[in-house]
Amino acid sequence: MNTLLKYLPELEGDELFYLNDLLKDFNEEQVRDFSFMYRSRRRDPKIILLCTLAGFLGFAGIQRFLTDQIGMGILYFFTAGLCFIGTIVDLVNYRNLAFNYNRQVAYEVVSVFNKK
Repeated sequence: MNTLLKYLPELEGDELFYLNDLLKDFNEEQVRDFSFMYRSRRRDPKIILLCTLAGFLGFAGIQRFLTDQIGMGILYFFTAGLCFIGTIVDLVNYRNLAFNYNRQVAYEVVSVFNKK
């Protein structure tokens, strides 16, 4: 875990434990390479929160586009965040949105290492 935090100090909570478990068999060089690839694709929960708040200003759905949920993003955009109900739900669950996206990214990056 210390090696992972050395390269990705912004990790916390569920994401940290998930990545620690995912990378338990990696050596330090592999963890470093993973960290560089993962950081470039990772979504910060604070950015998801800010984009969700932008939904109240008329730009609903940006958080869904950032998490590769294009269909939901379009739906939110044209329905004003499902009449703000969906935006409020996303406001409460912004960490889960970010974690689910980041978990998928981590899995994809690890699969690149497994192919080598």
